[in-house]
Amino acid sequence: MRSRISEILSGLPPAYFSLVMATGIVSIATWLSGLTAIGTALLWVNLAAYSILVSLSLARILLFPSRAFADLSDHARGPGFFTWVAGTCVLGTQLLVVADRWSEAFTLWLLGSALWVVIMYSFFLAVIVREEKPTLEKGINGAWLIASVATQSISVLGTMLSPRLGPMREPALFLTLSMFLLGCMLYINIITLIFYRFTFLKLEAEALTPPYWINMGAVAIAALAGSTLILQSSGAEFLESFLPFLRGFTVFFWITGTWWIPLLLLLGAWRHLVRRYPLRYDSQYWGMVFPLGMYTTATIRLSEALELPFLMVIPRYCLYVALSAWLLAFAGLIRHLAGEFGGWARRPRRPSAISP
Repeated sequence: MRSRISEILSGLPPAYFSLVMATGIVSIATWLSGLTAIGTALLWVNLAAYSILVSLSLARILLFPSRAFADLSDHARGPGFFTWVAGTCVLGTQLLVVADRWSEAFTLWLLGSALWVVIMYSFFLAVIVREEKPTLEKGINGAWLIASVATQSISVLGTMLSPRLGPMREPALFLTLSMFLLGCMLYINIITLIFYRFTFLKLEAEALTPPYWINMGAVAIAALAGSTLILQSSGAEFLESFLPFLRGFTVFFWITGTWWIPLLLLLGAWRHLVRRYPLRYDSQYWGMVFPLGMYTTATIRLSEALELPFLMVIPRYCLYVALSAWLLAFAGLIRHLAGEFGGWARRPRRPSAISP
């Protein structure tokens, strides 16, 4: 058992905090839609998931430091560390929306911001100075966009915390506006490489992993960050002067996310129905659940920010798609864990060296 746990720890994907991201945003979407009991239940699930993943990640760093630091400079696994930032801030936003726990949310915002500084510069420095680099075909994937998601998650949570910051409200809003714009810049830079990889390089079915849904999720959270800034702009003179730009840019990102959805569905059908790629549980599927919940939440907030009630017809149905996707992924996780440890329990024990 000890050997199996060590094996799991050493190979733990850095991106597993996408479970926290997905659970948190689906909880927020259900809460905003009036399903408060489900939102609260998902909060408790997320608190447990976050605590377990923090413990496992710290244990991995302490017990297998070489594996952990090797992942940081890996083009495929390294971007997964940004889920630590996004998961922390999404949980903070969830605590604020669902439970009105301002102090805990503020603490998580500070922690997420510190993680953002460390991971952002460590990862990009590591991949830039690395001597042996993969080709674009093997090196780029949708997980790179989590760098943009992590940046926008700091903007969203900081903007929501700003009303209770007193004289620090305007500096905080300036910071969150800056993070919003920085996140937009990261998305535009990275999606250009991904779109080039999609259209000009060969795409195998096994390479079309679920994190490519972050193509949509990253612009959805940008729309959420912009909408949140618009909703919190009252009384902040410098932010009010940005409103025409914010409204236009926010709609731009929302419609971009909407455009991605049919294409990603068609690519998924091609992968599983045409190429017959098996559909089985993988931790990467949480990277697909998160964008569905984020698009739902972003549309709700966009409807409020622009006073366009007709947009609410979209989250009315998308909510159940996101919730169903979360339930399927969670059921897959439980089955996967039962297989991992149940299989160990069923193995024949070594005979005792001393006969009774």
